[in-house]
Amino acid sequence: MKKATWHDKHKQTLKFGDKLADGIAAGMGSWNFLIWQTVAVVIWMLLNIVAFVQHWDPYPFILLNLLFSTQAAYAAPLIMMSQNRQAARDRMQAEEDYLCNIEAKQEIEALQRQLSKIETEKLDRIITMLEEMKKTNA
Repeated sequence: MKKATWHDKHKQTLKFGDKLADGIAAGMGSWNFLIWQTVAVVIWMLLNIVAFVQHWDPYPFILLNLLFSTQAAYAAPLIMMSQNRQAARDRMQAEEDYLCNIEAKQEIEALQRQLSKIETEKLDRIITMLEEMKKTNA
């Protein structure tokens, strides 16, 4: 069975509104959104400048400005909520990284102790062998 990662734990805490805000922020922060919005604005302006029958939003495009203001009024808090969750995710990841580093440090220290013990035992054997050789040569 796979152990739950910090990311899995974080995703389990997200509510529907959190996921929705993250999705909207991700969408609005993309080139795709920017390009489509630009196309829509250009079409809006062209239709109102060259409209043959009726200009529903004549220059200076007050209705378009109102739409952008409304979009910004909703987008800003959604993006801020998403950023707050990103900060919480980063804190959770940092905590998990810290705990992992502590475990790794403890394992490295245990290996160092084991290696030191082996080295000491080898040196003791070498000294014993040298003393024996010294006794046989004397």
